[in-house]
Amino acid sequence: MAKANRKQALGRGLSALLQDPTNDIKSVKDKNADKVIGNIIDLNLELIEVNPFQPRTTFNEEALSELASSIKELGVIQPITVRKIKFNKYQLVSGERRFRASKSLNLTTIPAYVRIANDQESLEMALVENIQRQDLDPIEIALSYQRLIDEISLTQEQMSDRVGKKRSTIANYLRLLKLDPIIQTGMRDGFLSMGHGRAIINIEDHTKQLDIYELIISKKLSVRATEDLVRDYQKEKKIPNPKTAVAEEVEIPQFIKKGTKHISEYFGQKIDVKLSKNGSGKITIPFHSEEDFNRIQKLVKSAK
Repeated sequence: MAKANRKQALGRGLSALLQDPTNDIKSVKDKNADKVIGNIIDLNLELIEVNPFQPRTTFNEEALSELASSIKELGVIQPITVRKIKFNKYQLVSGERRFRASKSLNLTTIPAYVRIANDQESLEMALVENIQRQDLDPIEIALSYQRLIDEISLTQEQMSDRVGKKRSTIANYLRLLKLDPIIQTGMRDGFLSMGHGRAIINIEDHTKQLDIYELIISKKLSVRATEDLVRDYQKEKKIPNPKTAVAEEVEIPQFIKKGTKHISEYFGQKIDVKLSKNGSGKITIPFHSEEDFNRIQKLVKSAK
């Protein structure tokens, strides 16, 4: 406990040093820069602005609430990282969830690492930090990689070194950005996985991509089934119509309709029958409560 208190005292002491305009630090060569950079400092939350380069655009409110509860009990265990932009003004580089959770608790200070960085370095640090530490969805990761290419001019090989991922992995994420925007949104909302996306991207026509997307959603296709569908399309250049492929049902014959009526009367429930083209089918008996289920179960047993 004494050791922790010494750290806290050091953080407050360095924070006071930063608030002295005669010791304003603008570069790593300035006086006292070595005392500040690399050390944990208690910074006033009101002096920190959110990083506009943050690739994450949405934050799960429930997860933030859980983090706030943890911070309330244990404090901020992992310091945030900020960059100094002018005297007594800082910009968040990484740790926005910790920053938001701390503000929700009305805390006045937060432990932070202070960096001296220009906009390009700040962008790179923010993107790399998020790719490595945050639970980003596949499209957010792909967009982060693309920004590193467009705004930092990193090659895929350089990104591989920065983020610790294979070049082929980075390339697979970047290819997802060739998907139709509607499908990208579906991935961000969790309606389909990266595996689905990687299968669909093998089809260039966005209209056909959307047809497959509809089939995945309506028929709850697995990644393997999606890969097979794409493979069949590449051979035949034909995709089943999503509107007719949802349920390949045929007209119910009269003998089934008659039998269905008797079964419905026996169970006291309107049953549902689905029939496929090959003559096989499925009978569904609905129930509305545990008591109703037990009643139907007794009827099934008594029918033996």
